[in-house]
Amino acid sequence: MSLTEDEITKLVDRLVEERVSKRLAGVEQDLAALRGMVTQGGGNVPEDRTTMVVFSGELDPLFGAFTIALGSVAMGMEVSMFFTFWGLNALRVSKKYAGKSIGEKMVAAMLPNGPKSVPTSRMNMGGAGPIFFKYLMGQRNVESLPSMIAMAQEMGVRMVACETSMTVMGITREELLPGVEFGGVATYLDDAARSKVTLFI
Repeated sequence: MSLTEDEITKLVDRLVEERVSKRLAGVEQDLAALRGMVTQGGGNVPEDRTTMVVFSGELDPLFGAFTIALGSVAMGMEVSMFFTFWGLNALRVSKKYAGKSIGEKMVAAMLPNGPKSVPTSRMNMGGAGPIFFKYLMGQRNVESLPSMIAMAQEMGVRMVACETSMTVMGITREELLPGVEFGGVATYLDDAARSKVTLFI
């Protein structure tokens, strides 16, 4: 059986239409699945937010954390920093011994007195490393860590001190920067669940 050119054209058109319809049906199913993923949990779509746990208490990781925080703010993102254990040293402005147990006084004596006196994670060289790196940073007009922390506060970065870690390390609220918030793991998780970027530093 021979087909005319017109019949062949119609047959090809019908076959193409059937295949396109099948493909479109698959695309619609994929889109429906994606919509379901987006709307799961009450429509919690990640927001333009950066949330980080700041665990490290050394100069270089803290410098990295605040560089990311300031960069995120410059890109129009909201930023939350959750400070825990050694990271709390970045928020300290003083040491207090009154009213603390002997163990808490010992910990306070061994901890740095704020961001100006934190060590480096490498090449600390008995305390000479931070002096050397601060010198290099000054030579290259790089902001100091205390300056970056002040800038972050001015730019609206949310800083939360972990109350559990404060209790363990004997750090009181009066020893930390004014304007710092206090919370627990739920505070961090709430922010992290809504963030496009989450980091552990």
